[in-house]
Amino acid sequence: MSTAEKGKISVDTENIFPIIKKWLYSEKDIFIRELVSNACDAIAKLKKISLSEEFEGGTDYKVNLTFDQKERTLTISDNGLGMTDEEIKKYINQIAFSGATEFAKKYSSEENKAEIIGHFGLGFYSSFMVSKKVEIITKSYKKDSKAVHWISESGTDFSITTSDKSDRGTTIILHLDEDSGEYLDKWKLKELIKKYCDFLPVPIHVESEQANKMRPLWSESPASVKEEDYKEFYNYLFPFTSEPLFHIHLNVDYPFRLQGILYFPKITHELEASKNGVKLYCNHVFVSDEANELIPQFLTILKGTIDIPDLPLNVSRSYLQNDPLVKKISSHIIKKIGDKLIEDFKKDREKFEKNWHDISIFVKYGSMMEEKFYDAIKDALLFKNSDDKYTTLTEYWDRNKEKNDKKIFYANEAEKSSVYMDLLKSQGLEAVLVDSRIDSHFIQFLEGKNPDWKFQRVDSELADQVVDKDEKPGVVDQNNKTESDRIKEFFDKAIGREGLEIKVSSLKSQEVPAVILLPEYIRRMSEMNTSMNSEMAGGLLKNHTLTVNSSSSLVKNALKSYEGVNPAKGESIAKQIYDLALLSSKVMTDQEMGEFTRRTVKLLEELTSLN
Repeated sequence: MSTAEKGKISVDTENIFPIIKKWLYSEKDIFIRELVSNACDAIAKLKKISLSEEFEGGTDYKVNLTFDQKERTLTISDNGLGMTDEEIKKYINQIAFSGATEFAKKYSSEENKAEIIGHFGLGFYSSFMVSKKVEIITKSYKKDSKAVHWISESGTDFSITTSDKSDRGTTIILHLDEDSGEYLDKWKLKELIKKYCDFLPVPIHVESEQANKMRPLWSESPASVKEEDYKEFYNYLFPFTSEPLFHIHLNVDYPFRLQGILYFPKITHELEASKNGVKLYCNHVFVSDEANELIPQFLTILKGTIDIPDLPLNVSRSYLQNDPLVKKISSHIIKKIGDKLIEDFKKDREKFEKNWHDISIFVKYGSMMEEKFYDAIKDALLFKNSDDKYTTLTEYWDRNKEKNDKKIFYANEAEKSSVYMDLLKSQGLEAVLVDSRIDSHFIQFLEGKNPDWKFQRVDSELADQVVDKDEKPGVVDQNNKTESDRIKEFFDKAIGREGLEIKVSSLKSQEVPAVILLPEYIRRMSEMNTSMNSEMAGGLLKNHTLTVNSSSSLVKNALKSYEGVNPAKGESIAKQIYDLALLSSKVMTDQEMGEFTRRTVKLLEELTSLN
């Protein structure tokens, strides 16, 4: 080929490249990913060929990026298998561009954008996103092949001539347009190589400095990887974060290919559960860190990498398709995580319990979102109990179902030292503790899964075991009323609150003068509504119960004052007892808190004035 061969690629769609720029590549930076990964593919193919064929040239494989700021050129070169004249016509002029034409015809409208399927041959044409002119200088590894020089300034018009290139491989020269000067910067290029091509198994140099790590740890056999390697890899991917709790190494060959490492990070705040830290790769090339179709929502707190060679993507490798393979992969990942958690629970429960606080949100949320995950993990669901020890609900149920009358008593973590818990513990009863906003929903979920289980908050109803059922009614007075009758009338008059029901019971503990009881559904409603303020919480008290302990010395003394020479003082003490009960149940409004404070000061003044 002594003279230049010129030609025009047949174009059936007008303005094809503006369409490609708009839909095919929404982010300019990814032209680096496409061209560099193509260069690495050329080297990978040559490595395979070298196993059965001999060819000239060394084996020091690498990809080089250089730039010339004065000429405004960016050059990407490799020493892979290269192309002949026929091959450049086939792969650049025909296959790649026909794919581009097909894309433009079919997917130029917004509504078809999500249906795009993979056409990786279009990767080369991403170079025209940033270039006004592109050159390819290439020489095939095949014996006696001649080097070829391809030039195009539009992507549709081209010329091909011979070249004096003597070494095997391909060089692509981009003459950058006026809007793409940022790619004439060493640090920018190194940053892009690290983002997109960090784990390609070929050295990638930017201005003679290697810019990629090369070692994709997930591709190695789990048996050959040390614990320190996993930690080092995590710190490399996610610097300035605390060490992960543990990891799962995925390595699947059938029915699909999948490799990856998923880490369980230490969650310091529930809001962190929404952060997506799973980086998605396709044959070691970075694709996305937002793989919502592949990674179920409850897994987004995990961090790590997943590499799926057969991933169905669109032409820019940016969107997962609605493909059955994706659903199979997602289900497999869920199963592997469930299996890992159960394995750890059975193998080293003590270590599992140490990690439970950090993974409990993830496990509970995942159980509610994915039935298969719940089925896998249900035997390892832990709660702390009132003795500050971890227990599964099955263990709790087996220990307590008889004496608890088939109820599961529970309380908020903050109520571990409340009067309600004191009452339970005084009678040898046990409760489980909930400590997360998700737990109110989770309890309802568990009740649906286990019809025999009935969860009862310790402050929604007094357990029969804490009430002295053997107490006799007592002597009636001249008005045919017992002491309990008089206590009820006394508190009704002293407090006088609409919607308040007052009951009098003899509790086995004399130290508790009274307790507030809220219906179970109201308590759950208040805890599910995390935005509820104190005034709204107070609204829930329109219908509630004050159980007054007739065995309390304080209650007896208040009744004596009320029926004796100082009724006002008796009423003041009754109100104080009520407010103390409100404080214990954490539903006191700001107004009630003010009244309580003023009354407390007055009572203290009366007490001190007697000295």
